[in-house]
Amino acid sequence: MSGLDIAQAVSPYARALKLRGAGEENGVPVLVMPFSEDVVGRPGFLHGGAISGLLEIASIAALRAALAESETKVRIKPINVTVDFMRGGIDQDTFAIGRITRLGRTLANVEAVAWQDDRNRLIASAQMHYLLRSTED
Repeated sequence: MSGLDIAQAVSPYARALKLRGAGEENGVPVLVMPFSEDVVGRPGFLHGGAISGLLEIASIAALRAALAESETKVRIKPINVTVDFMRGGIDQDTFAIGRITRLGRTLANVEAVAWQDDRNRLIASAQMHYLLRSTED
C-alpha cells in the first residue's frame, strides 16, 4: 500500500487535509499537506490543529506500514499525544513522517516530525502512544 493509500485509509480527516504520499523512507510513507486556505489559522500561518492532524496521521501511517505484513488485523487507539511547535508553518507545503520508537504486542510509541522547505528546520514534532488491539478478539 502506498503512502497515499495509507494516509487516505487512516481517516476522513486525511482527505479533508488533502494529504498525499510524497514517497517513502525505509518503507515508511512521507506525507505532504498542500497549503490551502483550508489549513490557515492566523493570516499567513498554518493552523496548529492542521499540523497536529498531519503528525497524527503520519504516525498512524508509519504504524500501518509496519503492521502491514502481520496476519492479524489491529485497531490502533491513541492513548496520549504530545505536540511541540517549534516555529510557525507558513504558506507552503508541509511534509511529515512517523518513526516507530517501540512496537510491542499491545503498545506502540511513535515520534512524528513536520517540516516545510528544510528538513533540518522542523516546524513541529509529536510523541504519540497507541494501544494496539486485535480486531479478532
